[in-house]
Amino acid sequence: MSNVPRPLDATMPVFMPADTGSPNPGRLSPGAAIASWALQIVAAAILCQTLFFKFTGAEESVYIFATLGMEPWGRIGSGLAELIASVLLLVPRTVPIGALLSLGVISGAILSHLTRLGIVVKDDGGLLFALALVVFAGSVIVLVIRRGQFLAFVRVILPARGS
Repeated sequence: MSNVPRPLDATMPVFMPADTGSPNPGRLSPGAAIASWALQIVAAAILCQTLFFKFTGAEESVYIFATLGMEPWGRIGSGLAELIASVLLLVPRTVPIGALLSLGVISGAILSHLTRLGIVVKDDGGLLFALALVVFAGSVIVLVIRRGQFLAFVRVILPARGS
């Protein structure tokens, strides 16, 4: 088999390798697909749930971003990034990109909690921090489950040297 990839056809997902040597390239087992979708939905739901508070300037959101010295642009910018990540997590062809973006956004949130905000923010009992950890873990697991799709995307973006 040559190293020259076959061209993609309309039936192949965009970020899947054209030829993996498998009869069903890019297919997840039923259990992996269910686990991935459950985690994608949970992460997207958590990210979307916070959008209302960020975009309406809720007291707790304003407090968080003022404490970080990023109010209002950090609040609005992170909200937009979370919205985009949520959509990408729910579109089958862009799941790995959404998981990677959500990892980036939520890593910033976790680091902010650990360095400037504290685990408990405005008597929330650590709920925001716990939700951030759920999104982080879910996104990592989705990337592991969909690593073939993610690696195919990376190969498209960063083609092999000398090709």
